[in-house]
Amino acid sequence: MDHFLYRDGALYAEDVPVAEIAATVGTPFYVYSTATLLRHYTLFDEALDGMDHLVCYAMKAASNQAILKTLADAGAGMDVVSMGEYLRARAVGVPGDRIVFSGVGKTHEEIRTALTGGIRQFNVESEPEMRAISEVATSLGVVAPITIRVNPDVDAKTHAKIATGKSENKFGIPIARAREVYAEAAALPGLDVIGIDVHIGSQLTQLEPFAAAYSKVAELTETLRADGHNIRRLDLGGGLGIPYTRSNEAPPLPSQYGDLIRETVGHLGCEIEIEPGRLVAGNAGLMISAVIYVKSGEGRDFLILDGAMNDLIRPAMYEAHHDIIPVVEPAPGTEQQPYDIVGPVCESGDTFAKQRMMTPLVSGDLVAFRGAGAYGAVMSSEYNSRPLIPEVLVKGDQFAVIRRRPTFDEMINRDTIPEWL
Repeated sequence: MDHFLYRDGALYAEDVPVAEIAATVGTPFYVYSTATLLRHYTLFDEALDGMDHLVCYAMKAASNQAILKTLADAGAGMDVVSMGEYLRARAVGVPGDRIVFSGVGKTHEEIRTALTGGIRQFNVESEPEMRAISEVATSLGVVAPITIRVNPDVDAKTHAKIATGKSENKFGIPIARAREVYAEAAALPGLDVIGIDVHIGSQLTQLEPFAAAYSKVAELTETLRADGHNIRRLDLGGGLGIPYTRSNEAPPLPSQYGDLIRETVGHLGCEIEIEPGRLVAGNAGLMISAVIYVKSGEGRDFLILDGAMNDLIRPAMYEAHHDIIPVVEPAPGTEQQPYDIVGPVCESGDTFAKQRMMTPLVSGDLVAFRGAGAYGAVMSSEYNSRPLIPEVLVKGDQFAVIRRRPTFDEMINRDTIPEWL
């Protein structure tokens, strides 16, 4: 569910007409719904009701500080994967004991920053990283809480570029080697080994891969406890998918996901962490774009938009589908026709959809990309020297620009020409 609906023939973001935002900030832009963000976070929190738990929002999905503060004020922790994300979370007041640091390439500087600023735990991805954390913690005279990410070799049945739990992926330590790695961790100074971490991928639409991974984690927990480790926290990652098309079979609900967690690891008495990102932010955001031209080609028509692959790269990168709808609701029975929907970037890959059935549109009409709240703005770039597009947050009948569009001068003047030129 989201809060982007037609009213009296116009698309609204909560109680604000999308066309009104477009007239104020220009196109293209991203718009997020506060009500949707909070609803989705609350569904996960309620799914684990009765268990000791923390829902840590995976902020790589959408990391604008206004989004982070909205979720943090509701009680969310944060899952970060870089020093920049850590500092963003701290900047909006998230305490260190609600921040989990993931990622395969933590540097000494990042480790030091988190240890001095406060951290709930590091999710360790490799033995060299584990030794680096020990070294930095010891030099600071502190103890670093860690979990170790195990790779359960489970096929998440998702796109190859967002699968993380198979043996050939770069993430984690093979679960078959977990006992020896935990033994080394226990012997290193400056570490407190508190639990196990697992994450098998993103945009999962079935529960079976989660069940397979979590069952392996439950077995490993018992084994490690028998070895003398005080395993008291399980970080189960994120990855639950969203319906990118209205015709798709709906992915599992957070409540069903919570039931699965109880069934597989609930008997262990561990604190549970989960790290949803896409399901919290994905359907909470739209990208709004305007038609520049309608072009007739050889056997097909093109909608050329002012939004491009640099603004929303998922279709070019993952062959991802986004429902694209007109901001003015078509009259009932309006005949549709196929369009290739493209942007103005000089790449054939700058194609959002091929032969997508749409009601006829003309230059100046607005369209909305549904499900664009996750991995949209955060993955955008200035390719072709196109400025980053604005982000807007709506709450009820209010809206605010939470990232403005830079001017061309601001973008160009970031470059420095050497004095010898």
